Amino acid sequence: QVQLVESGGGLVQPGGSLGLSCAASGSIFRINAMGWYRQAPGKQRELVARITRGGIIDYADSVKGRFTISRANAWDTVFLQMNSLKPEDTAVYYCNADTTLYDYWGQGTQVTVSS
Repeated sequence: QVQLVESGGGLVQPGGSLGLSCAASGSIFRINAMGWYRQAPGKQRELVARITRGGIIDYADSVKGRFTISRANAWDTVFLQMNSLKPEDTAVYYCNADTTLYDYWGQGTQVTVSS
């Protein structure tokens, strides 16, 4: 079992920055990759950024150059730094841990980009 707790999020103006954190606990050694997904109202959940234990990083095209994913050396925390935020980035952001057999999800944190 892996437990994920997100923090950060909130309301920010267009062009602003925000940081998200996700703390993992439990069977951390089973985690192969961690990532951030988001779901806007009326839309499907989509990948935002993902980092594997081997250091491979993927970003959605819509956030490349604006968002940065990173992790703690102990693999117990993953971060998402979001810069140059746009109204279309508004969504609930979810932390994900991939352990091959199961996907674990955090409870989600709201990010709203609005003036």
